[in-house]
Amino acid sequence: MTAVDSPEKILFASTTQAFLHREAPLRYVRELHAAGVSFDPAWWRRAAGLGWTGLLVPEALGGGSVSGNGVADLAMVAEQLGKTVAPGPLYPVSTVLAGLVDCAERQAHAATIESLMCGETVASWAVCEPGRGWAPLDPSVTFTPTDSGHRGYRIQGTKDRVEAGAQSAVLLVVARCASDADEVRQFLVPTDAPGVRISAQQSIDLVKQYARVQFDGVVVPASAAVGSAAETAALIDRQSQIAQVLQCAEVVGIVQTVFDFTVQWALDRYTFGRPLASYQALKHGFADMKMWLEACRATTTAAVADVAARSPAAGRSASVAKSYVGEMAGQIVQRCVQMHGGIGVTWEHDLHLYLRRVTLYRAMFGTPEEHNLRVYEAARAAR
Repeated sequence: MTAVDSPEKILFASTTQAFLHREAPLRYVRELHAAGVSFDPAWWRRAAGLGWTGLLVPEALGGGSVSGNGVADLAMVAEQLGKTVAPGPLYPVSTVLAGLVDCAERQAHAATIESLMCGETVASWAVCEPGRGWAPLDPSVTFTPTDSGHRGYRIQGTKDRVEAGAQSAVLLVVARCASDADEVRQFLVPTDAPGVRISAQQSIDLVKQYARVQFDGVVVPASAAVGSAAETAALIDRQSQIAQVLQCAEVVGIVQTVFDFTVQWALDRYTFGRPLASYQALKHGFADMKMWLEACRATTTAAVADVAARSPAAGRSASVAKSYVGEMAGQIVQRCVQMHGGIGVTWEHDLHLYLRRVTLYRAMFGTPEEHNLRVYEAARAAR
């Protein structure tokens, strides 16, 4: 999602690609699944050591990006992750870091930021709720200011679909004030705090694990608040956009990989003395898929550029990408399954690892249908 047009970018991209092919091949993903493990913490620390976790963090706090455009560099990493459907909490950690570094009091969270950047700590964004669609600014989880020797907050409610919830040391929780429905805030909540209960949720993906988290009167200090009431909406919008474009970038990497090896399969596989790729009906199918793939890449690239530039149109661009990529990626991969014939529907074929990831992402951070409505509302508001 970013042009590799300098020695620094070439080195970063090649190092990322080599690391993933060496330490996160598809065989490794299957091994993690067989062991019931989401990711190896030591593996994640090595990934963090490559600079992935510091791309959104300013240099003053120890971070920095290769190109000066952290969002674009992170999207490039996400695209590489898609090629091997790699494990790891890149998105939950990145969205939490985005909120921490953008808030006015980010220096107060410097220790947490440093811990996340070095990979010693994993954090996740607790934003989704049971039985509810994508509505990050309309939480049912509540917080109540409390004075028990020091000013703090009491959090009550349930979040679900929290990626790496069981592996996280801290959660960034979106909550609404119990006494003022218009006030929404975010809080850093340790997962070992009294009143926090985490239960695993089934995931269609082999290594992406999610959890339901219940907050039963969890008390956090005033320092746990991330951002003031006035800036929280902007922080949540920014975090949402980053999560959405990173997922789209990974899906582009997935679809490109699946498309490429399906084309090669059609060239190598012969029937009635001719390669499959020579049949006109299949040529038309590949042409359609190529067109959809390039449209996925174009919408994602535009969204990454707008989010990186903090454009006023960033939210709409992210929704356009999430809507189109979410809808078309599954269709492309399904067609590739059919192109492979009988072997394509067997568990042994790697196609299913990619299909599971694409299917999961279609539902996360807003479905295509939800984002269609957001694009329509943005267009109507612009009239």
